[in-house]
Amino acid sequence: MSQIFPFQGMLYDQTLVGPIKDVVAPPYDIIDTNGQKRLHDRHPHNIIRMELGLDQTGDSPAHNRYTRAATTLQTWLNEGILKRDAQPAVYYHTIEYTPLYSAPDAPKKVLRGFLALAKLEALDSGHIYPHENTRAAAKTDRLNLIEACRSNFSPIWSLYSDPLGAIIQLLETATKGTPARYDFHDDAGCRECLWTVTDETVLKQVTDAMHSKPLFIADGHHRYETALNYQKLRRQQMSHQTGLQPFDSVLMLLTPLEDPGLTVLPTHRVATTPLPSSDQIKTVLGDVFELQEYPFNASTQDHTRSQFLASLRSEGKKAPVFGLIRQGDNRYVTLTLKPAHRPSIQASPRAQLDVSLLQQLIVTKLCPTQQEQEAILYTKDDHEALDWVANGTGTGAFLLNATKVSEVQAVAAAGERMPHKSTYFYPKPLTGLVINVMNG
Repeated sequence: MSQIFPFQGMLYDQTLVGPIKDVVAPPYDIIDTNGQKRLHDRHPHNIIRMELGLDQTGDSPAHNRYTRAATTLQTWLNEGILKRDAQPAVYYHTIEYTPLYSAPDAPKKVLRGFLALAKLEALDSGHIYPHENTRAAAKTDRLNLIEACRSNFSPIWSLYSDPLGAIIQLLETATKGTPARYDFHDDAGCRECLWTVTDETVLKQVTDAMHSKPLFIADGHHRYETALNYQKLRRQQMSHQTGLQPFDSVLMLLTPLEDPGLTVLPTHRVATTPLPSSDQIKTVLGDVFELQEYPFNASTQDHTRSQFLASLRSEGKKAPVFGLIRQGDNRYVTLTLKPAHRPSIQASPRAQLDVSLLQQLIVTKLCPTQQEQEAILYTKDDHEALDWVANGTGTGAFLLNATKVSEVQAVAAAGERMPHKSTYFYPKPLTGLVINVMNG
């Protein structure tokens, strides 16, 4: 079903750059302007210079952040800042973390996976399944970068099913007692470890085991579609190619669907355009939802917020439940979908999702125009969403519960796509741990 390849990764030479934590970065699409500048200032060899370079005055089609990235990459290769491993490998990777928004003494979780190359397959092939829609501007940006650098700096994160955990057990056994090649704490406090696995027997066992497994893209839809677009361009340029070419595969982090360290966070919506009045909202939504109000004042707000969020989580296990706060109102509201309006079990997997119901039954009613919906902000943090409304950044917040991994799998396997910003898989794999520099 899916073809996985060991590869000779390009890695930083820490004897030249110092600690690896100073030169890696989060995925480009969660870096804001301040974070971008901070990473540029942190270290002269930080991967941000390739992954998300700074625009400069006077940039042109011939001289811009993409061409600068390509020049920088070549310089680092020439200077030995980045060195290619001598043997093909897969890279066993663990991320130990404390779950977000949990108590300080909450037990840690460990995400396990491995970095390898995956053969590119069309998204209707039945081998690799997307679950989210993509946007053209982001794909254009990523295509400009891969055309200039012919490299994958950050992995696409994909999931495969392995209920017994056999593949991870193979890699854990192969690396047991071996010091990690990387072992450090990143900016979010996660412990990042990476081992290189080159044993040919283990590599064959892993690739053979993966061959029967479809892949579900968790994070990196834009990058995957960009890799397909780049493959198409390169094939047009190489009319006489034979066999697999470097551009026929893409860098991936592969994690079991069943991994207990896998976390999916909700992606809340915060409106920034005027919303109807509270009475109008009740009129618009009252036929479909049961509304429960949680009034507060300055002295009771924190306690009431905790009650409201606890109710959203607990009641959401029984039925689709959403949270609402409108700027200027002194009450939180939970919206429980009435039984008559809940999707039937015969409905498509996409139609049954909370995020689809939120979009269809709330967002489109209160923010009906495309302009209003494009002005919506997104956050995975309950308190950030509510605080944005309290401090005037937003006019109202719509909170929801997280999509389950099984729901993502069902939507993808049905050939459907979720609404934009439906899932936030956590913890995100870093950019720059292992790079795939293509030779063709």
